[in-house]
Amino acid sequence: MVSAQALYGGLLSVVLVQRVAELRLARRNEARARALGAQEFGARHYPLFFVIHGTWLLMWFLEAFRRGPHLACGWQLWLGVFIAAEALRYGSIATLGPAWNTRILVVPGAAPVARGPYRWLRHPNYVAVVLELAALPLVFGAWHTALVIGLANLVLLLGVRIPTEMRALQWAGSVAPRQP
Repeated sequence: MVSAQALYGGLLSVVLVQRVAELRLARRNEARARALGAQEFGARHYPLFFVIHGTWLLMWFLEAFRRGPHLACGWQLWLGVFIAAEALRYGSIATLGPAWNTRILVVPGAAPVARGPYRWLRHPNYVAVVLELAALPLVFGAWHTALVIGLANLVLLLGVRIPTEMRALQWAGSVAPRQP
């Protein structure tokens, strides 16, 4: 039998370690990209992701803690979705290699990646994060967190981040502009 407290603490620890390691990797990749002449786009909205992700960590922790914590009905499904999202996210990071970053950094003339999960999805990392932000809280029945943070993240991704990224790639000559 899986202990809710052990899973709760274990998943929180894993996510915290992941985020710190990813930020370190992003910093290294940022330095490399800037050395290659990368231009940054969307710097103004970048801090909003820290607010959303930080709030997500705090909210699902507190919401689950307030409830017990205990495992939600169907928790295995949500844990499976979370694990699949992690696999997609790390597959995306591995595929992009040194080009992966938490910022939108574009090296002029760099060819867009079309291998790995990018063969099937234009933004697999974002799909993974959307799934991750919803699934992990739902393991513990923290549906308020899944709903509020999931919607906030989706609005930021669809309304700001992805359009900014597409403009950046057009600027770099990596993708064709949209046809009217």
